[in-house]
Amino acid sequence: MFEERLPTSLWVDALVRRVQVAGSAAFILQKGDASRGDVLIKVSDLRGEAVVFAPRTNMEGQRVFVDLAAQGVGPDEVEIDEYVNKARSRDSDLWVVEIEDREKRHFLTEPVEYVS
Repeated sequence: MFEERLPTSLWVDALVRRVQVAGSAAFILQKGDASRGDVLIKVSDLRGEAVVFAPRTNMEGQRVFVDLAAQGVGPDEVEIDEYVNKARSRDSDLWVVEIEDREKRHFLTEPVEYVS
């Protein structure tokens, strides 16, 4: 059975708050559908490298985030920005959040998959 999700706008606000409480910075680069839009999370280390996480639903119906490095996206921040900009142009309902954290922490509470 698929789990109920919080409205995306509330989920994004909570993520931004977690980042701020930890002393890092988060910016909403694009607001999507307030209730059901997907979210791309870009995490920059402020030294020219970044990682991007995209959501997917696993076999149990849970939302998980996947590190797109396994798909060849990154770690160069310019390459990540190109990927994010293409995704933004394809999906007007997409939310894009950029986190700036020297340790590359993502602050996600959902499971994160690092597929190699």
